[in-house]
Amino acid sequence: MLEKNKIKKIIESLLFSSSYPIKVKEIKDFFSEEKVPSNLIQEIISEIEIDYSKSGVNLRKVSSGYRFQVSEDCNEWVTKFYPEKPQKYSRALMETLALIVYKQPITRTEIEAVRGVSVSSNIIKTLLEREWIKILGYKDVPGKPAIFGTTKEFLDSHNLLSLNQLPKLDDIVELSDQEIHQLGLLEDKKNSDNQSNDQEDFKNENIH
Repeated sequence: MLEKNKIKKIIESLLFSSSYPIKVKEIKDFFSEEKVPSNLIQEIISEIEIDYSKSGVNLRKVSSGYRFQVSEDCNEWVTKFYPEKPQKYSRALMETLALIVYKQPITRTEIEAVRGVSVSSNIIKTLLEREWIKILGYKDVPGKPAIFGTTKEFLDSHNLLSLNQLPKLDDIVELSDQEIHQLGLLEDKKNSDNQSNDQEDFKNENIH
């Protein structure tokens, strides 16, 4: 078997170069010929986490595995260096997403019943295209409406292992600014406040 230091360097390089989170099992499969045990891989990953804990990038565990990302205290500076405008979403989209997050599995009709207004097709389309939600199936009622739930991509994009890490909201009809911030979503408030219903833009126990 390879020496531990060599294995550590290889794992670090794999994590650093990957464009997506990597699972421990994937790393173990990669080292199948060397027969590197899972407990050693996990031990090495923990060491790498500590090595980078005070660095400008950190190794973080998200729903789909481990990945390197910019440390929270450097986010502002990285954003200044790469001045692309972040994607902004309407309040209608965020309320729809929040209902799916907290009330899933849920249909579009059920979302509309809570919000009291119709849900624009563009909202559902946008959430599906972002891969934050997916169709889990179809409800056995007339019309066979789609049933929606969140995805691992949603968890990963918000640095979550599971939805249990989100704040508990008993009954979501409208979100406060603080709740929006806790969801980690961006809002174009000025824009959304001026939109009419016709202009709306658009729980997870990890749905596999």
